[in-house]
Amino acid sequence: MSTRLEAEHLYKVFGRRPGQAVERLRQNEADREELRAQGTTAAVIDASFTVEPGEIFVVMGLSGSGKSTLLRMLNGLSEPTAGQVRFDGQDLTALSDRELREVRSRKISMVFQHFALFPHRSVRENAAYGLEVQGVPRAERERRADEALALCGLAGWERSWPDELSGGMQQRVGLARALATDADLLLMDESFSALDPLIRRDMQDQLVELQKKLKKTIVFITHDLNEAMRLGDRIAVMRDGRIVQIGTAQDILIRPANDYVASFTQDVDRSRVLTAGAVMEQEVRGDEADCACETATAQTPFTDLCAMSARAAHPVAVLDGEGAVIGVVPRQRLVGFIGDEERAPGTCDSPRGEGEKVLARA
Repeated sequence: MSTRLEAEHLYKVFGRRPGQAVERLRQNEADREELRAQGTTAAVIDASFTVEPGEIFVVMGLSGSGKSTLLRMLNGLSEPTAGQVRFDGQDLTALSDRELREVRSRKISMVFQHFALFPHRSVRENAAYGLEVQGVPRAERERRADEALALCGLAGWERSWPDELSGGMQQRVGLARALATDADLLLMDESFSALDPLIRRDMQDQLVELQKKLKKTIVFITHDLNEAMRLGDRIAVMRDGRIVQIGTAQDILIRPANDYVASFTQDVDRSRVLTAGAVMEQEVRGDEADCACETATAQTPFTDLCAMSARAAHPVAVLDGEGAVIGVVPRQRLVGFIGDEERAPGTCDSPRGEGEKVLARA
């Protein structure tokens, strides 16, 4: 399966002599702060990653980290100062303005943070807007818009006006508009951050359920690590214009690349993220495998592991799809992940204490 989207050494510099600034950054002759003092802003610095078909790739970072600028380069709304963006093997940075508009209208859709609905158009007309731009006949675009609205839980609201909808419902219309075009790639820029917490979680649930059905390729921008870990197949963490780590939620939680990433993860509820495959010990002694009376798979949630460990005197065995033992999870291993959160993530030598209490309660 070929890569759907590829970003290669992307830079975006605003201000004077951007090309010269890129070269200085490449040669380590200046950093971001030095350039800023000279009136030049390096918004994105040497960003490279790939996104596979059907993957939700989340880019997260604090305000000013460059994540939204990076997203805008992916569909040509912002031209890179240097580097390339390839979509299905096509170099978007080499396209003319007309060719880029064609790609954006048919292959790449964007879901904005603030809904961006037309108040003078009905819900159906808003959902069908991208198809109207494509020149799709009215009957077909209304049919496809209604199908997309139904997928987003808005069947029956087609004739309503945007101001008759709640914020969450308006965001569903924005999502339906992106889905109606049947674009191969969805770009979502802080799409749920303007919503109340309960509605935001509902929208996250909606996206997860839609993805199970549609298998879209999605790049999702957020500043919320819990949202990133809930939605992302992989996560790219940005700081000061640079991508400092790319990995699964479990990779980032257990093996943070540096102290900056670790500081993001310190308040995350690990029990909601970790699985048996992430915490198991792969070196299995024969007696451990023979004595295990509780078994799990690599996908077994952490909380279920705790319950199993509380019932068993021996380590929990982790099996592959054919029933072979691929690892074990000793109780002390679980204690290490639950207990001393201030130590380096992934170590398992914490003293008995709070972790044992959690296992006992399980």
